[in-house]
Amino acid sequence: MAAFTVESPNVRYTDSLIESKYRYQTTTVTRGVNGAHKVVPVETSIDFQTERRVPRLGCMLVGWGGNNGSTVTAAILANRLGLTWNTKEGLQKSNYFGSITQASTVLLGSGPEGDVYIPLKDLLPMVDPNDIVLDGWDISDMNLADAMERAKVLDYDLQRQLRPHMEHLKPRPSIYIPDFIAANQESRADNVIKGTKMEQLNQIREDIRDFKTKNDLDKVIVLWTANTERFSDVLTGLNDTAATLLSAIEKNACEVSPSTLFAVASILEGSAYINGSPQNTFVPGVVELAEQYGVFIGGDDFKSGQTKIKSVLVDFLVNAGIKPVSIVSYNHLGNNDGKNLSAPKQFRSKEISKSNVVDDMVESNDILYSDGEKPDHCVVIKYVPYVGDSKRAMDEYTSEIMMGGHNTIVVHNTCEDSLLASPLILDLIILTEMCQRIKFKVGEDTEYQTFHSVLSILSYLCKAPLVPAGTPVINALFRQKSCIENIFRACVGLSPINHMGIEHKLSRPVSFSPKVPEQSSVDIPDTKRPRVASQDIPNGSPIVSNGYH
Repeated sequence: MAAFTVESPNVRYTDSLIESKYRYQTTTVTRGVNGAHKVVPVETSIDFQTERRVPRLGCMLVGWGGNNGSTVTAAILANRLGLTWNTKEGLQKSNYFGSITQASTVLLGSGPEGDVYIPLKDLLPMVDPNDIVLDGWDISDMNLADAMERAKVLDYDLQRQLRPHMEHLKPRPSIYIPDFIAANQESRADNVIKGTKMEQLNQIREDIRDFKTKNDLDKVIVLWTANTERFSDVLTGLNDTAATLLSAIEKNACEVSPSTLFAVASILEGSAYINGSPQNTFVPGVVELAEQYGVFIGGDDFKSGQTKIKSVLVDFLVNAGIKPVSIVSYNHLGNNDGKNLSAPKQFRSKEISKSNVVDDMVESNDILYSDGEKPDHCVVIKYVPYVGDSKRAMDEYTSEIMMGGHNTIVVHNTCEDSLLASPLILDLIILTEMCQRIKFKVGEDTEYQTFHSVLSILSYLCKAPLVPAGTPVINALFRQKSCIENIFRACVGLSPINHMGIEHKLSRPVSFSPKVPEQSSVDIPDTKRPRVASQDIPNGSPIVSNGYH
């Protein structure tokens, strides 16, 4: 049964589509000659079309044998199999805690018995993570069962049950260019693609096609969860346009990184590409290529623990009229990510992705900050092998308060790194695929269009959100989450939840009765249904119902 139906003359359900007519309201502000603001409310009509058929989806992970790759693989298998296991705290059972699509709820509306909440995954027909088919690449040839054991993330009793299901899973050879990652990774590099960069690119493309064909997939999404690379130089004539980047690959230019090669290969194969590390994979040439091919790209760097808290706490302080003036973040961790980040150039990539996370919140308040003023912001990461995947993060927030006073907040956060990152990987995959099935027709336009190739709706999940040129970067966590919820609500003809609650604030009761249309809507069918014939959508990816091989 469907989680809900919308009864409105502006919403129509067909066997293949959810169609809604939506009034999008915004406010335009301009500054007059005397400094006064001119404010104009704007209302635009948008027609949404959302494909209802859930595709058979595959994901290829770059760095499949790492902590994140082995953990997310184990989590999907454990949930599919319904595994339970014993720990010293008692019996545990598989879940997807930490995933906003699978484990968070959204306010649908209010009824006679109060507010009604539903899982975010039920707003639209999304892919079930248990149905995602995985494959990938790694510079280490270790099978996934051994990689899971090496990572030391999951409890032994769970690993014991999963081993027979993971021993046969082995990463494909990956691209290893020593200049881009720390020298201490060389001992792992026993599973690499030989040849020129063009030959490596072609091999990645062939791997994507092979995976898609052998598993009868409708779509493939590629996600980087491998080592953090150093930043690549962005140079005119090298990677500033799509044409120069493709030419540089043909010429075997040394400054083209492995992650950029994976991104280019994915785009040329029509597969969305997500960058889960902080390096500048998306040089201008990659972005232009994605726009030319109409393929989604998203990133950068998973926003899992310390940075997520920072994007909440600084937002709270600034909106409370309190002025953060110093933010000092210290981390130590002992997994392979920490080992790689112990090299200065790779740490610098991470430092950049962490350092800009408060900018939009600071810029929103010129009472506290003026003339480009920003808080002092320092980030330190140290490699301590003993703590393994259990990362320690310590933050000190010093703020100015009324009349020259000061307030200091100190946070100590212990987080099991891969168990925070793995649900983000699932969300990135599921949300990216969902966005591939949404189209818009704005105002008087006669043709539908898709989201921009730079998929900024993924910002909630990324430390350094990638956005289209000229678009404001939003880091404030609750604004990012509201963006996802409200776009999906619009797809089914529902207005944003405004939390005004006027019906509860009036001095005398007033009826807020809904206007019921003459014809009721058609129920949304369950997404767990038999396979149906594929249909083409604008980006060329066929849509069929879901399944798992």
